[in-house]
Amino acid sequence: MASLDDILTTAKNIVIALNNESQTSLQIAGTKNATGMTVQTVVSANPGRIVVVSVIVAGSTTCSIYDASSVVTATASRLLATITNTIGIYVVNMPVTYGIVVTPGTGMTIAVSYS
Repeated sequence: MASLDDILTTAKNIVIALNNESQTSLQIAGTKNATGMTVQTVVSANPGRIVVVSVIVAGSTTCSIYDASSVVTATASRLLATITNTIGIYVVNMPVTYGIVVTPGTGMTIAVSYS
């Protein structure tokens, strides 16, 4: 028969596992957002995840998402995604090593969620 200590340790381990899963779920879903972007913006200068891009105003050219920590390092070799200039929600859900730089297209307004 299990002792009271064994039962309490098991309950504690279950709570820890559930908490870890909850934190992982939040990171995948995006815990932060940046809205109303119309010009090239450093959304985050830290590793993380770009989750969703919402095109609010379509504009006339596409949007680019870079794995970069500054505008200077947002180069073609660090391009993660290109978002069409069509109003809508686009799931990117990609990890970034350096940070997130967003370059909206001409006349475009976007919002992003990220972790």
